[in-house]
Formats: sequence, structure tokens, C-alpha cells
Amino acid sequence: TRPLFPAAVRGSEGLYMVNGPPSFSESTAFQRDSGKNCKAVAFSKDGSLFAWCNGEKVNVVNITRAELLHSFDLPKTVCLEFSPKNNVLATWQAYATAKDGTAGVPNLQLLDLRTGKCLKSFIQKKMQNWCPCWADDESICARNVNNEVQFFENNNFNTIANKLHLQKVSDFVLSPGAQPTKVAVYVPGSKGAPSFVRLYQYPNFGGPQSALANKSFFKADKVTMLWNKKATALLVVASTEVDKSGASYYGEQTLHYVAASGESAVVQLPKSGPIYDVAWSPSSVEFCAVYGFMPAKATVFNLKCDPVFDFGTGPRNAVYYSPQGHILVLAGFGNLRGQMEVWDVKNYKLISRPVASDSTYFAWCPDGEHIVTATCAPRLRVSNGYKVWHYTGSVLHAHEVPPDQEVWQVSWQPFLDGVFPERAVKYQAAPGELPGAAPRPAQAYRPPALRNKPVTSSKLHEDEPPQNMKPHVGGSDKPVSKTALKNQRKHEAKKAAKQEAKADASQGSAQVKTPQNALQNAVPAMTTGDPEVDKKIKNLKKKLKAIEQLKEQAAAGKQLEKNQVEKIQKEAALLKELEDLELGV
Repeated sequence: TRPLFPAAVRGSEGLYMVNGPPSFSESTAFQRDSGKNCKAVAFSKDGSLFAWCNGEKVNVVNITRAELLHSFDLPKTVCLEFSPKNNVLATWQAYATAKDGTAGVPNLQLLDLRTGKCLKSFIQKKMQNWCPCWADDESICARNVNNEVQFFENNNFNTIANKLHLQKVSDFVLSPGAQPTKVAVYVPGSKGAPSFVRLYQYPNFGGPQSALANKSFFKADKVTMLWNKKATALLVVASTEVDKSGASYYGEQTLHYVAASGESAVVQLPKSGPIYDVAWSPSSVEFCAVYGFMPAKATVFNLKCDPVFDFGTGPRNAVYYSPQGHILVLAGFGNLRGQMEVWDVKNYKLISRPVASDSTYFAWCPDGEHIVTATCAPRLRVSNGYKVWHYTGSVLHAHEVPPDQEVWQVSWQPFLDGVFPERAVKYQAAPGELPGAAPRPAQAYRPPALRNKPVTSSKLHEDEPPQNMKPHVGGSDKPVSKTALKNQRKHEAKKAAKQEAKADASQGSAQVKTPQNALQNAVPAMTTGDPEVDKKIKNLKKKLKAIEQLKEQAAAGKQLEKNQVEKIQKEAALLKELEDLELGV
């Protein structure tokens, strides 16, 4: 039988658990805590343990056995987190100095869940990044203290086993998965020096030479670092608080890719504007970014940072892969109207377009079949409640609390990977308890003089359709396969290159001093009679053209990447090789 995977609901009515589909009844495995002061809840990574603070105690229960394991006297706790293997519970409360101005008592507690004793307590003033980070097997635990990352081994918090000290480490992330653990650290730039992200393998911290990879960049006040599941690569979203060009209210963002093998690149996003969200596919070989001024674009990229599929534009600012990675949801929450697009990742086919208005929270159920959306306070204080959906767009269950009550948090009980295998994707809507009706679109205001006249469509912008739904020659409505799309892109690139070559040639004849690459394009193509040699000549010309473009960019003041500078240095050798091949004609 399938587990009921309950969801915990915290709000002004107290804390309780609701069984997942199909019953949605209140769970008997957890006794409701009716206190109105429940500040924090947490599930363990495997979903077997659950902890909460009700304003009096921090309680820990085993959900599968429905028994209370521990009760800690920590009434002011506002944050809770379990270590990956359930050996330690970390709790944090606001730091307060003593009345005479001396240092306050330690406010970060690490509690041993086998004995119920406190392993260690620290002073942790900031709530941001309050929790120590563990490797998945708990062999390492790390904390950022005064700009250095301190490492403890095997939950022995009395001895610092290792330190990673750089001038000002402001953030770090441990890699997921098995040993060896990798560490990504971010050091913000100062006094004209660039910011950088470095990747190390624990415990090799002997200076920049021991780093697995290094990526430096300007324009970064803060970064978000995202490891993929296999810990082979890291995505870095670098943001500035202010966009000096004045183009965006959200500051400026850039997306960087850093591989553990040492390669790095800037991910080229075809549309300018903010980067709203980035997510790795659970397969670790693709990632999806939502970016650009509204209507935002969404694109899936591979590990070479080449676009794999373009979803076109739409009202969206978030992306969520199912835990199994077979379904992708693009959504527009917050200041958007809650439209969702549910996509089959293997075939890039649209499954459904549900609308979850006023949602402040979205999460996949661990089974990869169901979704929860919720409207929670304090983000929105009216119409609080939650809905459970099937990914085909059906609403299976909806719960709205009375107008005088609030919901603060909803979270599914997690399960370890592999508990729920991937199921075949369905396109037909699952039978729902409620109609998932989309709200009636608001009518545009029309001045009285135009009210009885025919409506003329005047859109501020045209939405761009997904790449496999764009009208194409031949009038066929069949969805295009991945191979066909690849060939189509190649064909378009060749066409563009030909047009560019023609433009260069005509420009070259008009100029007195003709650039070298324009000359090459203007001269009729010579053939050697040997297709292999012809191919080499063509490739060399292509490389030289790219070098010419890089030199133009450098002349315009653009900061070039290390690999781009190396390309320019190879120009003389490439010209010599081309000359030798052409002399052999």
C-alpha cells in the first residue's frame, strides 16, 4: 500500500497533520497541538521524525510509530533543523545581550537525539544561514564563523577538525551525495577586486592552487549557489542590489556555470532582464532558467550551457522539477496571477495549465504526482488555505480557513529518493473533487465613448510560443522531435552565418581598408578537391572569424574570460595553418 504522506499545517488554529491523497482526513499519527503560538516545525530528511516548538517546549515525535521521543525546554525557539541521518537536532532562538551589555548566552543548540543531551551550544547572532551544514553521511559539519568556514568531524563539536580561511568568506555550500565532499565558497569583491566562487574538495584547502575550480566576476553584491544532485557542477546566480543602467527595479543578475572539473562559463541568456529562478533537473545533466523582462522567457540548458528547449515567453517567475525529474512546472506567483504550465520533460509536451490564484507557496509531493499550493500569512492575510492538485490540472482537495483564522505554513512529509519510482506521464485530467476552473479574466477598462464599438486588440507585447509550437513551413501541426529541433537550429545557424558572410563581403568591397575576415568571405571559396582539407579550411576560417569578434569586443572595453584571451593568442598559429593548407591547393 502507498504511504499516506501527510502534510503538516501550522496556523492560528494550531498545528495538525492532514493525510495526503486519497483520504485528506486529519492524521491520527499526530495528535493536534491546539496552541496558537507554534513558531517552527521541521521534518527529518527521511520523513520519519517531526519536531515543533509550541512556545513552551520543542517536541520531537517519531511519525511512523506515533510516539514522543524528546521534549526540550527551549520555549523561544524560532528555527529547527534535523541533521541528515537524524542524529542531531539544531535549534536557534533570537540572540540577546545581557542587561549589563556583556555577551549573551549561546542561542544555537545542537541536541543529541539518541541521548536527549545538548552536544554543543554556540553564539549565532544572525538568523541568516544560522544552521550548520552537514554532509549527507554526517561525517562533516561546517559553520561560517567570522569569515572562515570551520569543519567538525563525526559530530564532535568540541574540536575544530579543519578551517577554510579566505579574506572574507560570506557564504558556502557543501555538495550533496557521497564522499568526497566538495565545498563551494563565495568571497565578495572589494576595492576594485572581483568577487569569486571557489570549489574545493574537503580537506584540501591549501590556497588557490588546491581549488578544483575558480570563477571570478564583477557585478555581485550577493550570490545564490546551487549544486546539482551528482555534485559535478554548480550554478551561481550573481546579483547586484541596484541596476546602474536603470533598466531594472530588481538590480542586475548574471548566471554562471562552474564544473567540479575546473571548467566555467557565463550562461548566455537570450533575453535581457532579471533572473527570477533557476533549478537543476534531478538528472543533474540539465537546468532550467526563468529570466527576462515580463513576459519572461524560460529555457532548459545542458552542461555545455547550450539551450536544449525554449518554452517561449509567458507570465512566470518560478520553475519546479518533480522529484523524479520527469515533469516541470513553470509558474507565476507573487505579483503574477498564479498561472502554471505543467510540461512533460521527455517529450516537451504541455500537459496542463492550471491557475492557483493568490498562492504564496508551491511544493511537489514526493510521489511526483501531486502538488500543494497554499495562501499563507503574513504574505497574504485573506483567503488563507491550501489546495492539493494532480499535475494534470485537477483540484483533488481544497481547504480554506475561516476569515478570522490564518495559515502560516504547509509542508509535505519528505521521503528518501527511490521510495516513489517515476510513473508514466498522463495527459488526461485525473478525476477531481472540485472543478479547477480558471478565474474569469478581468475585462480591460474601456472609456464610455468606445463601449458600444467593436473591440480592437491592442497588446503591449506578443507572447512568444514554445519552440515546438512555433508556426513552421509545411502547415503540419505535429510536435517536433528533439532531433528535428536540433537539425532545425543547425539549419538556422548556417543560414545566419551565410547571411553574415554576404553582409561582410559587401561591406568589405565598400571599405578602403578591408578587414581580413571580410576578405576571406569576399574571395570565392576555393576547393582543394579533398573534402577533408576543405573542411579544415572552413573550420579555421570560422575560428579566425570568432577571434576577430572577440578582438572587437575587447576593443569596446568588454572584460574577456580567460579562455577567450587564450583563443586570441592562438590567432597567429591558426593563420599559419590556414596559409599552409591553402598553399597546398
